Amino acid sequence: MAPQAVYIHIPFCTNKCHYCDFTAYVVDGQPVDDYLAALDQEMALTVSAVPPGAIRSIFIGGGTPTVLTPRQMDRLLSSIRRYFPLWDESIEFTIEANPGTTGPELLRVMRAGGINRISFGAQTFRPDLLERIGRIHGVEEIKRGVELAREAGFANLSLDLMFGLPTQTVSDMEETLRQAVALAPEHFSCYSLKVEEGTLFHHLHERKELPLPSEDAELAMYQLTRSYLAEQGYAQYEVSNFSKPGRESRHNLTYWLNEEYYGFGTGAHGYVQKRRHANIKGVKEYVQRLERNELPIAESYPVSRTEEMENFMILGLRLMEGVSRDKFQRLYGVELEQVFGSVLTRLLTKGLLDLNGDRYRLTEKGLIFGNDVFADFLGSIDL
Repeated sequence: MAPQAVYIHIPFCTNKCHYCDFTAYVVDGQPVDDYLAALDQEMALTVSAVPPGAIRSIFIGGGTPTVLTPRQMDRLLSSIRRYFPLWDESIEFTIEANPGTTGPELLRVMRAGGINRISFGAQTFRPDLLERIGRIHGVEEIKRGVELAREAGFANLSLDLMFGLPTQTVSDMEETLRQAVALAPEHFSCYSLKVEEGTLFHHLHERKELPLPSEDAELAMYQLTRSYLAEQGYAQYEVSNFSKPGRESRHNLTYWLNEEYYGFGTGAHGYVQKRRHANIKGVKEYVQRLERNELPIAESYPVSRTEEMENFMILGLRLMEGVSRDKFQRLYGVELEQVFGSVLTRLLTKGLLDLNGDRYRLTEKGLIFGNDVFADFLGSIDL
């Protein structure tokens, strides 16, 4: 079956946030139009080799895709529709946006081009903390961005929030959640800060100049997020994601269910015909490769049956519904316990996993130590 999801990477942004290790470059001086032409060519070459089926979700990420001008956005969306026709209005078509970068004209172009979901990178509602982490927007820009999106007809909005930020307290997180919920988005993604190599925060951390909250405070922020959003009608359906009923991120479910997807743009990853690939990261080299009609792939490898089974567990256990024993047997022709028997027994004994009928799920304790649970499945196959 052809992939039913599409990821498109726009690597440009107004500035680089202090924690960001994504493939992203400040837009000033960048060959944006050349990049859009190269994206069109990458899509053309790919779909000629692997034609799409009925697409269920499209996700434009970054960077900050909304740094594109209305004309550039229209060009991008025209390319997407050319190769992935929007056959059905039920397709989830998401774009990431930074508050303050979505004016009325850009929103109009986005809506006319088929986008029906916006994911705003709000991060926090503490003004000085927004500045400290390198965001260029303020609290009012978050509120105004949501307001303008609603006025433009967007009925499906998500907010990204972060916890464990420098100098952030549990009471800060509570105030952020209060203000965020007041905007009534349909979805929240709530992630803890990870200090990644190559970022300004990593440099500061190495110099012991990054005043991070304690592990106990960070855990308290996470538990507060879970309880507060539940009280407000947002169901937790994944380790870091919460939604109103029926508003789960269909595109991200593609990843967690270990399903295939197209990936386009610098640094993008794809999973097509049992092969994973990663594109080159440099904008200039990306453009040059496609001008020569060459796919911009930096690495590509087949996914073995062993790796596929491991991914089924590692990704699937991130979901609150857990993983299905019956589905595993249908996919791989062998019982789940026959493959992962020893690790499952160990995790059940430790109280990190629970077996309820057909499904293994993380327990409350397992949710806290999820990374340890996931790591246990690597190299653990009993066959």
